Amino acid sequence: MEFNYMNYRYPSQRMVTIGNRGMVATSQQLAANAGLDIIKKGGNAIDAAIATAACLTVVEPTSNGIGGDAFALIWYKDKLLGLNSCGYAPENLSLERLEADGIKEIPKYGWVPVTVPGVPAAWAELSRTLGRLPLWEVLQSAIDYAMNGFGVSPTVAYYWERAYNTYKKVLRQDMFKYWFETFTRDGRTPRAGEVWTLPDHGNTLMEIADTEAESFYQGDLADRIDAFSRETGGYIRKKDLEGYKPKWVKPISVNYRGYDIWEIPPNGQGIVALMALNILKEFEFTNKDDPLAYHRQIEAIKLAFADAREYVTEEEKMEVKVSDLLSDAYGKERAKLIGNEAIIPTCGRPSSGGTVYLATADDEGNMVSYIQSNYMGFGSGLVVPGTGIALHNRGHNFTMDPNHVNCVEPGKRPYHTIIPGFITKDNKAVGPFGVMGGFMQPQGHVQVVMNMIDFKLNPQEALDAYRWQWEEGKKVNIEPDFPSYIARELESRGHEIHSLIGTGNFGRGQIILRQSDALIGGTEKRADSAVAAW
Repeated sequence: MEFNYMNYRYPSQRMVTIGNRGMVATSQQLAANAGLDIIKKGGNAIDAAIATAACLTVVEPTSNGIGGDAFALIWYKDKLLGLNSCGYAPENLSLERLEADGIKEIPKYGWVPVTVPGVPAAWAELSRTLGRLPLWEVLQSAIDYAMNGFGVSPTVAYYWERAYNTYKKVLRQDMFKYWFETFTRDGRTPRAGEVWTLPDHGNTLMEIADTEAESFYQGDLADRIDAFSRETGGYIRKKDLEGYKPKWVKPISVNYRGYDIWEIPPNGQGIVALMALNILKEFEFTNKDDPLAYHRQIEAIKLAFADAREYVTEEEKMEVKVSDLLSDAYGKERAKLIGNEAIIPTCGRPSSGGTVYLATADDEGNMVSYIQSNYMGFGSGLVVPGTGIALHNRGHNFTMDPNHVNCVEPGKRPYHTIIPGFITKDNKAVGPFGVMGGFMQPQGHVQVVMNMIDFKLNPQEALDAYRWQWEEGKKVNIEPDFPSYIARELESRGHEIHSLIGTGNFGRGQIILRQSDALIGGTEKRADSAVAAW
């Protein structure tokens, strides 16, 4: 993919970062530096991804943690690999049990939405199979920041305080007190620029490093999770943890104007981005600021989400085939539904036949697209006493409708929002990309891919460009700098346009592309982001 990365058309925007021996792009400078340090010590892009991810659990706990889930796309030895390290529902978490407990719908907080965490297993699996350095060495920076302190960045400080203001109103049961003990001091959260420590978190990272995550699933940490769950009415048990293993999966893709765009297969929602691109390739786009281009993008996303919400769960339990949803014929059929006016989307029927993101690259050709999350900020509001482990709430995406493919079930993985992306061309790596942010993620993927491929923007320009987010029905949110003439034109087509202020509404992304011998990186202006290059 050839980009004019010295493009000066937009002098107010930051230029791309260029390196050739290693690169790490993520939402925190400290984490990016930690990953690049690992490459300088002889580690590869996989080691760097683990080091960066571990640091992010410390320096950005508002978006991810040890008790979350992870997914990765890895370009290794000229082949693209996929890792699904999201957890399944505990054996005790059945529809019948929930109904007997008087639960009508899956809540955001507490034990009901807690599934088995996959983050520690992802680190261990990636380190053992593809890494070069021992896990204990790779995790040292994260441990150091947790034990000895890190400077809290402005965006993290903002979301930390916002979570606290919410939690002190809604988390009133005694089982939630450990969140406040872990993440507040003297009744407050850290201020921007303040040095903060997370010693319990650091001790847990050391135990994960020393045991290669075995303690988390079979040892002392598993015992602590089990005991806390039993004492406070939880569903998860040590036996659920003992049986957990990440899944190596075959990535899925569509070809978009000569480039193969790759995602993790369901239960992830990467298929939404691919379905939308499969629809959009039926149209020609030349002008980024053409209101009709935005109208068609929005309509395609709506149609893709309608199908995903009807059909997507674990791939083995889906009632339709992924290949059918991504077929050219189905894309053409869905594209015919896009006219001049906004529609209320409905699912089709194909023929048979919260979150942190990081990207890494090294000088051997390895590249990693990695994402991990606790969901909705800190997750369930539960922290395992004495460990710093904030448990996620990914089970919130289950439904209690017994007729729906995504109905809660023991051992089942829920519909999952976090998705890493990757681009190849002619069976060669172009590079990793991602945009975190709940259901914004596939929408962000579509926008940055089109910005680069259709509108010829470099990675930094593609990320800096103003964004939109479809929410529901005909409601579309736009950023404050979104051009008013495009917004008016969209309204004339029936879209309900709402301007939103706030960096968290439109996702946060990173991109690294390989161009000849150079690595070209872009980073998110909506976060405390950085590209560390060598």
